[in-house]
Amino acid sequence: MFKHRLLTALACLLLPFAASHAAVTVNAEQARAIAKEAYIYGYPMVDSYRVEYGYFVDQANPEFKGPWNQITNVPRVYTPKDIAIQTPNSDTPYSFVGLDLRAEPMVLTLPPIDKGRYFSVQLIDAYTFNFGYLGSRATGNAGGSYLIAGPHWHGATPKGIKKVLRSESDLVMAIYRTQLLSPDDLDKVKEIQAGYKVAPLSAFIGGPAPKAPPAIEYIKPLSQADQKGSLAFFDVLNFVLQFAPTHPSEKALMAHFSKIGVGPGQHFDADKSSPEIKMAIQQGMNDAWQSMGALSKQFDQGKLSAGDLFGTRESMKNNYLNRMLATIGIYGNSKEEALYPVYGVDANGQPLDGSNRYTLHFAAGQLPPVNAFWSLTMYELPASLLVENPLSRYLINSPMLPKLKRDPDGGLTLYIQQESPGKDKEANWLPAPKGPFNLYMRLYWPKEAALKGSWKAPKLNKV
Repeated sequence: MFKHRLLTALACLLLPFAASHAAVTVNAEQARAIAKEAYIYGYPMVDSYRVEYGYFVDQANPEFKGPWNQITNVPRVYTPKDIAIQTPNSDTPYSFVGLDLRAEPMVLTLPPIDKGRYFSVQLIDAYTFNFGYLGSRATGNAGGSYLIAGPHWHGATPKGIKKVLRSESDLVMAIYRTQLLSPDDLDKVKEIQAGYKVAPLSAFIGGPAPKAPPAIEYIKPLSQADQKGSLAFFDVLNFVLQFAPTHPSEKALMAHFSKIGVGPGQHFDADKSSPEIKMAIQQGMNDAWQSMGALSKQFDQGKLSAGDLFGTRESMKNNYLNRMLATIGIYGNSKEEALYPVYGVDANGQPLDGSNRYTLHFAAGQLPPVNAFWSLTMYELPASLLVENPLSRYLINSPMLPKLKRDPDGGLTLYIQQESPGKDKEANWLPAPKGPFNLYMRLYWPKEAALKGSWKAPKLNKV
């Protein structure tokens, strides 16, 4: 009898997961380890799909921008009412286009823009890698047409195309940032945004359109809260992976993930697993969050920088945990385009809280070194969203310098606190929320001193 019960228990632990082609046997310990790896790998992809679904698919979503392959301009800066993207900037009005490259490449045409104005087009694949850039730093302000090709296109560069940029995935997010020089500059920004054009390659060259690809049967995304604990996470991951052909460096990894039904073409069915296996998968997800928490502490301690979290596949060297941590500021720029010194703690290593008062002091001649501009933006935690305040001031940036009050020695002191520091200092006040918060400094098109580390962001001092 005991032997029979033991064999029965082992059979439950070794219950196969359903895959699309063949069942693979794993025990609870193995399932937990694989689930942790697959969750870390896939979390950025699932979180990005949540944003893209709201932007380009769900027309009932208040964040909806427009259908795939049609550009949408947002002729204003972000406010606390914008809640789809964590840590949005409020310096540059955005334009968005979701590119579906399955049928053919898309052509992005940029107008000439005056050299004194920064702009960029960030190209992000389904893995959340920044695979390419257009704009002031990358291609200049002279304008031109650029072809964005998916993984299955192998044509020659057409006439009139300045450059071809290739994505590893069929679906791509393109984020345009156009610098707003001052509040009364918005009409000029709208004029520039109206010059951003997007067209299929066939329309650009005046040729016949290819056969339309099958309509996508979209899976409903999970909320950010459900992404953290629901086993349906892996259903969404499998859906996204069908648009991201496996990279050669990840073939062995995908074979490993397939043992629990994760991968392109796989079917994850938690209902067909034993309670022990389901619990093991859940534990693996929890393990992933513990690893991310430990990495987040390193980030707060300055042992890891934002430059380590965003970039190309090559620059990030397939570091999946770094890529997961990057979702706290999803769609952040690569360090060549923008650096993000982040303040999560004060000079004494204590978390930032609006019950305290802080100062940030730049010595004379030590403002952030940039080719474009810099800013310091306030975000309340844990949402990582902009902060409502009486001044409707969400940041302080370099275009505001003429209105900021300098120290007697030529330096600059900013006041970060909930209450006004006094009328004489209010120009330099960045309002804080009542509770926890963090600050993101952004250096757009940073100079070598910032990239190489000879310039360092000053500490935030508690008063």
